[in-house]
Amino acid sequence: MVGDMKAAIYNGPGAIGVEDVPDPRIEAPTDALVRVTHACICGSDLWFYRGVASAWKPGMRTGHEWMGIVEEVGSDVTSVKPGDHVIAPFVFSDGTCEFCREGLQTSCEAGGAWGGDNDGGQAEAVRAQLADGTLVVLPSDIAGDEAVLKSLLPLTDVMGTGHHAALAAGVGPGSTAVVVGDGAVGLCAVLAAARLGAERVVIVGHHEERLKLATTFGATDVVGSSGDAAVEEVRDLTDGGAASVMECVGNQDALDSAAEMARPGGAIGFVGVPHGVEAAPIRRMFSHNIALRGGVAPVRAYLPELMRSVLDGTIDPGPVLDLTVPLDDVAEGYAAMDSREAIKVMVRP
Repeated sequence: MVGDMKAAIYNGPGAIGVEDVPDPRIEAPTDALVRVTHACICGSDLWFYRGVASAWKPGMRTGHEWMGIVEEVGSDVTSVKPGDHVIAPFVFSDGTCEFCREGLQTSCEAGGAWGGDNDGGQAEAVRAQLADGTLVVLPSDIAGDEAVLKSLLPLTDVMGTGHHAALAAGVGPGSTAVVVGDGAVGLCAVLAAARLGAERVVIVGHHEERLKLATTFGATDVVGSSGDAAVEEVRDLTDGGAASVMECVGNQDALDSAAEMARPGGAIGFVGVPHGVEAAPIRRMFSHNIALRGGVAPVRAYLPELMRSVLDGTIDPGPVLDLTVPLDDVAEGYAAMDSREAIKVMVRP
């Protein structure tokens, strides 16, 4: 790759631009150069878009969810080769450290996240660091099948994060689960709970079209209220609370409500990126032996398993991508998500 390419750049609150930047190049023997074919805008991207994430500075690259075609690899790369269509989890990792071996790639000391000071996926190409520990090759027979590729794209983040929430909350066959939040992660948590065999899945949200989609994903009950009213309704539906509650929003109200919706001895799987969360509802958790588990999802650990479930038709998270924009119009995609006109935006370079 020689010359310049286009990439989305954060220029300050509410300002996402597309600029010409130098093409990426191999800088380490563990790198791969990947031409991006599909990318996303994430709900967590809205935090810096709104000026809430103070670590974000003008000039940083954007986009941590992407897929693409390998064009060149470093001398040490063995698991991918030029021509492979690959999917990337939202963080890169070496695959060899103690945390990677435990399936906790998000804690890899050699790793990092796409975007910010690293190449972002909302671009024409990416320097994929630690390619062997990070990239997953897609089956060659789905090349050009846009419907399947769209269904796989959420595995870069939100489907794996929903799955993480379900596992942390202890969802299993015959269980009752509650999902707090009707964003892309919450909707994928519904899919994950159904896939894991939950008999009853209650979703709590505010957007009618999203709640309708949740029912197609496997939600058996819908709660459209909020606060104390939502807690009361969930308790009525679940005979006092659910053993498994998934918190997929990341604010104080959502976490407090999740704790009130959990029955004694239950567990909360929290995966909403925390903003404005001052404290866990520790008194209720202590008094009723309610566990709090979760955190940032090690999507790389889940990718192979979830990819098989997409390819065999068990799950299809593709419908969370309800708007597609070209890279040049990525700012319009951010605005659509910020105004809740779109659940999740796919970006096509």
